[in-house]
Amino acid sequence: MKPTERGIAHLLLATQYSYQGLRSAWRSEESFRQETLVALIGAPLALWLARDTVDFLLLTLPLMFLLAAELGNSAIEAVVDRIGEGHHDLSGRAKDFGSAMVFMNILAAAISWSCVCLSIFFFN
Repeated sequence: MKPTERGIAHLLLATQYSYQGLRSAWRSEESFRQETLVALIGAPLALWLARDTVDFLLLTLPLMFLLAAELGNSAIEAVVDRIGEGHHDLSGRAKDFGSAMVFMNILAAAISWSCVCLSIFFFN
């Protein structure tokens, strides 16, 4: 993006780059495709299950954060792979950290969904 772009032009370019990133992730990352399908199933399910806006947000936001974490992990992996194919301790740690980031988001989503569903079905 040109540093001189401002206002609407900047917003349009940023949106275009974001779309390119999403398309690239969909095409090249199996995990992103799987998690996107979970989110596409989870969002309407959340709309159906939720008693109120808070429930809906507690069900859908963790899914969006998971997709964001997967994009971050994919970015880390792409940069590390670009640097070199040989094994390096720091490269391995960077990839492990990215993987842990995704795992923590999966765990958060599972906890959030479990708590909301338990509340809806057993404590309502």
